[in-house]
Amino acid sequence: MKPGSKWRYAAVAAALLSTAALAKDGPVAPNGRHYLSQPLVTSIYTADPSAHVFNGKIYIYPSHDIKTNIPDDDLGSQYAMRDYRVLEMDHVGGKVTVGPVALDVDQVPWAAKQMWAPDAAYKNGTYYLYFPARDHQGIFRIGVATSKNPMGPFKADPKPIPGAYSIDPAVFTDSDGKSYMYFGGIWGGQLQRWVTGKYNPHGSATDLHQDDKPALTAKVAMLAPDMQHLAEKPRDVVILGKDGKPVTGGEHDKRFFEASWMFKRDGKYYFTYSTGDTHFLAYAIGDNPYGPFHYKGHFLLPVQGWTTHQSIVKHNGKWWLFYADTQLSNKNSLRNVKVTQLHFNPDGTIQTIDPFTH
Repeated sequence: MKPGSKWRYAAVAAALLSTAALAKDGPVAPNGRHYLSQPLVTSIYTADPSAHVFNGKIYIYPSHDIKTNIPDDDLGSQYAMRDYRVLEMDHVGGKVTVGPVALDVDQVPWAAKQMWAPDAAYKNGTYYLYFPARDHQGIFRIGVATSKNPMGPFKADPKPIPGAYSIDPAVFTDSDGKSYMYFGGIWGGQLQRWVTGKYNPHGSATDLHQDDKPALTAKVAMLAPDMQHLAEKPRDVVILGKDGKPVTGGEHDKRFFEASWMFKRDGKYYFTYSTGDTHFLAYAIGDNPYGPFHYKGHFLLPVQGWTTHQSIVKHNGKWWLFYADTQLSNKNSLRNVKVTQLHFNPDGTIQTIDPFTH
């Protein structure tokens, strides 16, 4: 999570935000344009929204950003989140309810700090909250907690999920009832330290630095019926370029960085992700949950802030993209969740969204 050296608006952001006037199109952004969407909530900072439809309502499981004096660094030390709060709404555009604390780091025996981007799932009357956190050795693990209420509170399993590691768990349940977990993130997410399947504390701090080799990519594994364990050894989520070869580490505008999210439409599997230091949301399409997936392009251009993290759901006959930016704070580690409609072309490709309007 690199802070601001490549962030296109940082040089003028503070001054512009402090004097921004409300125009008829809404607040003026630091780049002089207007935001496409407005924050869903302003009482707390939220990011990394994982949206799901349960019982006809939309529930959003975001990170809960908090203020900190920790300096920004490439490994994301400034992202010091410690708990989760769930957002609920009947429909997009309706009232958003902010739930109480659903899970706190002090309630997770194995976790020490940094409760980053979570996800959720439902099966047989139980809601599952999947979350990454650093353990007491500083290693990112992925845990799971359960509840009978989609808003929580959730009770964490005493140990992390065996075989799962790094960050950004995303659980997809297919039409046949089988569920799959996608996970991983490079740089601060430590995926580059798991190349052999075991954690290497002396591995690269960011990535493999092999621009001509296949890029590090997300992992996927089927979940066991209890939804609390992996049913198999994780495998690579292979993303192929137009040449039919895996996207390389040097293709920073295409390669996986973090923020896996899977959805299915018209029999096709859409693997979406963030390119991180190039600030795009990208996607690739495959014929099954494991892939391989064929790279198709970007569907969200850079937002205000270092990067974003997405989820995509269908509700009331429309597809919705949930994402985040830094409109409220102008600080990379204090973000706000937003939503906008997602549109598809006749061939199934996604129309690119600009997070700003003229």
